[in-house]
Amino acid sequence: MKAKSNKGLVIGLLVLCFLIALVPLFALKGAEFGGSDDAGSVMVSEVTGTEYEPWFTPVLETLLGGELPGEVESLMFCLQTGLGVGIIAFVMGRLVERKKWTDKQEQGEK
Repeated sequence: MKAKSNKGLVIGLLVLCFLIALVPLFALKGAEFGGSDDAGSVMVSEVTGTEYEPWFTPVLETLLGGELPGEVESLMFCLQTGLGVGIIAFVMGRLVERKKWTDKQEQGEK
């Protein structure tokens, strides 16, 4: 059986992904894009009426005696993302192969 080709759908979805990522950058000129940590601490300060104080300092900052440079943080985030994607892909591959193997076993019994 020949697999159905969905080239147009894949290209359309890729273009949509790029648009979702790029349109806010050009549509909202001068906007500040902050992280969720900043937004969370601001919200806690508004609700409690006092300055937010973190409960603990990150382990690496304690070991290094200061904040990590932005490049190192980006590298660690990328490594974490790559590791997570690798684990998810491995598990999904194992599940697909298990299904193929059980289908073969069932056909062999018939």
